Amino acid sequence: MRKILITGGAGFIASSLADQLSLDQSNYIVLVDNFETGFKYNLTCLNNTNCKFIKANVNNYQDISSIMYAYNFDYVFHYAAYVGVKKTLDNPVKVLEDIKGIEYIAQLAKNTNVKRIFYSSSSEVYGEPVEFPQNENTTPLNSKLPYAVVKNLGEVFLKAYHQEFGLNYTIFRFFNTYGPKQSEDFVISKFLNLSLKNEPITIYGDGLQTRTFCYINDNLKATLSCLNNDLYINDIVNIGSDIELPIKQLALEINKITNSKSEIIHLPPLKEGDMTRRHPDISKMKNLVNEKFTTLEEGLKEVLNYKLNFYA
Repeated sequence: MRKILITGGAGFIASSLADQLSLDQSNYIVLVDNFETGFKYNLTCLNNTNCKFIKANVNNYQDISSIMYAYNFDYVFHYAAYVGVKKTLDNPVKVLEDIKGIEYIAQLAKNTNVKRIFYSSSSEVYGEPVEFPQNENTTPLNSKLPYAVVKNLGEVFLKAYHQEFGLNYTIFRFFNTYGPKQSEDFVISKFLNLSLKNEPITIYGDGLQTRTFCYINDNLKATLSCLNNDLYINDIVNIGSDIELPIKQLALEINKITNSKSEIIHLPPLKEGDMTRRHPDISKMKNLVNEKFTTLEEGLKEVLNYKLNFYA
């Protein structure tokens, strides 16, 4: 049986990953979260006997060391992080606390012979990009935001521990993954909730800044392929879509799908952190997922149906 630890397990992507892993009875999954940004209702995998939840803070050594020494995990998905654009901008010191968790996970994984750490990095490490598409080998390190710096530092920890101790890793750089369990702190979920209420949708600046949007199922297919086929060991993989969309156009698409009358209101641009473009090179991801990706329209309809059923 494969023993797998998922930190930040009550979060959107982590809990969705746990749901998929728990379908395989040869996996035993332990989820860890302190509910700082995760939610109990996301822990749907607990309906399966091979999934366990432990409330703990990864940034507290006593908490996480007792768990990792008790279970001797084969694999660790370190997805715990203080997330959300507004939260991370308003609480920069809170973001820096995640450095402890990254260091503890690396140390304990080394000491308990973990086979590989999977780390949730972010497109934010690219800062204001210097080339398109954004390739894993080009990271300009020009972002001054604590969230981006911490994610960069997490990558450095894993590379250093591999070099010195032989600890294996795979770094996933997530580009705007969305899906049914996503909280309202993120753009698609936020816009959908406002449009369903016919309330104004607010956009920073002119709304011409572009993003790409990856449906959760495509994210999970790539992740599980990487795990199950032993691919991209000691490597970095962009996880996202390569179809760019201006934020204003996203709001219009959501209004169309929901038949909403929500007005689009433009706010002053953010002082920092709102990059003009995102467009990843997803060659490696396409190698992991050898099938058609979910279109934005298909994904939005899935999220909409979930929300309508959830609140019914």
